[in-house]
Amino acid sequence: MKVIIIGPAWPLRGGLASFDQRLCKAFMDEGHICSIYSFSLQYPGFLFPGKTQFSSDPPPMGIEIHPSINSVNPLNWLVIGNRLQEEAPELVVVRYWLPFMGPALGTILRRIRRNGKTKIVAITDNVLPHEKRTGDKSFTRYFLKSCDAFITMSDAVMDDLRKFEKTKPAKTVIHPLYDNFGEIISKEEARRLLKEKLGLYIGEHEKILLFFGFIRKYKGLDILIRAMAEPVIRESGIRLLIAGEFYENSEIYNRLINELNISEKLILKTDFIPDGEVQYYLCAADAVVQPYRHATQSGVTPLAYHYEKPMIVSNAGSFSEQVLHEQTGLVTEADPVPLAKTIMRFYELGEQYFIPHLRMEKKKYSWKNLVNSILDLSNDIQK
Repeated sequence: MKVIIIGPAWPLRGGLASFDQRLCKAFMDEGHICSIYSFSLQYPGFLFPGKTQFSSDPPPMGIEIHPSINSVNPLNWLVIGNRLQEEAPELVVVRYWLPFMGPALGTILRRIRRNGKTKIVAITDNVLPHEKRTGDKSFTRYFLKSCDAFITMSDAVMDDLRKFEKTKPAKTVIHPLYDNFGEIISKEEARRLLKEKLGLYIGEHEKILLFFGFIRKYKGLDILIRAMAEPVIRESGIRLLIAGEFYENSEIYNRLINELNISEKLILKTDFIPDGEVQYYLCAADAVVQPYRHATQSGVTPLAYHYEKPMIVSNAGSFSEQVLHEQTGLVTEADPVPLAKTIMRFYELGEQYFIPHLRMEKKKYSWKNLVNSILDLSNDIQK
């Protein structure tokens, strides 16, 4: 079968690009012909909160990527849509994560559908965005009507989807493991590499928590920083490694750290983390903390599963579905005091307590399962 994925890919950076490239490989591993249509322009500069949209990593080997979609040029949407209409793949898998992309992707898909052959399955990371803007619902509705079926990766997103599309085929599938950032290495080795390669010193026996990924308000880093200032944490010797780029004003966090006088409790690496360094941060930590105020799902969770790192998460969104309390991690409230108590509970239990549960649960997180689910859905589509 010929499959085309529409979504971010190299030279764009970030979790969506990594996901799309890994999914393309999974389709090829199952014997399908697969390529990716990505963006020549993903976001106009004034809409992008980070430092750069582009990766410094080398291109992925063996994957055909066409960086050709311009998200703000309607003429481009028609050109790309017509090209894919003529190419007529049996299946298009399209990523949807932000209403801003609704007009571009919805128009391209409408052109493709004219061939009467191609089936369109959308992987809907979000239906309603974390940060709401005027036009969100209209753009989302426009996009969803151009699709034949849907994959979600949490019950929360499925609930949002069914507010718009009540009858089209849809299935919830567990977000597969991010297994493309390197294998597990020892904590000692990871901390040595952080020191030698990046100048971050972490003592061999230090207690280290990790906050990983882009920093945005809904992810609750400020809640975690306040938890680190709680007396029970101050006196424990626990430190927090923050690894990820600010996608909002960093001064808010700098002022909070100074007000709480806890700079010595934190290790800051607030830049974009290249793919080749992800392994160091995950393997160096005792646990990953996700104190989100609200969420649908997070790509950090399957990353933690891959590296067999326990998670301390808030009870927002789908976290309580994905993180089994007192098995693969701990679930608490997005509030500094209960979060601090939960961190202490983690160290009472110890990291090794969680490892057997993590190894058992991670078996569910396979790329083959996602590919099979997409193909099963496509078989339900009548053309």
